[in-house]
Amino acid sequence: MILAGKTCLVAGASRGIGLAIAQAMARAGADTTLAARSLPALQQAAAALVEEGHQARALHLDFTSAASIAATSAGNYDILVNVAGTNTRKRFETYTPEEAAHIWQTNLHGIVTLTQTIGANMAARGRGKIVNIGSITSALGLPYLSIYAMTKSAIAGLTRTLAAEWGKHNVQVNCIAPGFIVTDLNREMWQSPVMQSWLRGAQANPRLGTPEDIAPVAVFLAGPGSDYVTGQTIHVDGGYATTAVWPFEPTA
Repeated sequence: MILAGKTCLVAGASRGIGLAIAQAMARAGADTTLAARSLPALQQAAAALVEEGHQARALHLDFTSAASIAATSAGNYDILVNVAGTNTRKRFETYTPEEAAHIWQTNLHGIVTLTQTIGANMAARGRGKIVNIGSITSALGLPYLSIYAMTKSAIAGLTRTLAAEWGKHNVQVNCIAPGFIVTDLNREMWQSPVMQSWLRGAQANPRLGTPEDIAPVAVFLAGPGSDYVTGQTIHVDGGYATTAVWPFEPTA
């Protein structure tokens, strides 16, 4: 129970990586608020955690609404996890202004506004942990993800800057960059045998990841063991961002 006595807000907690992180935070002892647009799903998840004996509650959060962001940022949190994100895969030249604006607002602008208030409160109190969820595209270019990659690259940059700015206030800010994690955003894409075969030949650990591969890293970054870790983007990606594999095998 390394997070006992801590309060945690997970923004984007209704499914996938966000839900797995919220569950892990509550099970590690944090009094956890699950926030997202899908209130019924949040209420069900929070109730299940309470049934297990943990502290959890649901809170509606819409990153397209300034009033919703303001209401969510009220209160004192020891831990903020920014997970909320959306994506549309298409050729760069075919994005409409409306499509791009929606991705920017959900993945970046809303998170910035929420973090300004909650992070400033942490700095004023002299303690806090902020965990941002970036992407493999925070560091690498992949086709048909241009707008999404812009937002996730910005999240990594924001992480480094806030770590430098708020470090003197004992606020640690880090980023997790998930690799190929199966969620509702990409599940259909990974049904393709071609994609599965490609991954096996491209990644040191040849399997797809799950949200449960990300959650323990978030708990570590939220806990006391990471007090001297800040400004980092940690890739949880089976080695994709840092290794290459080939079919050569030695004869001896």
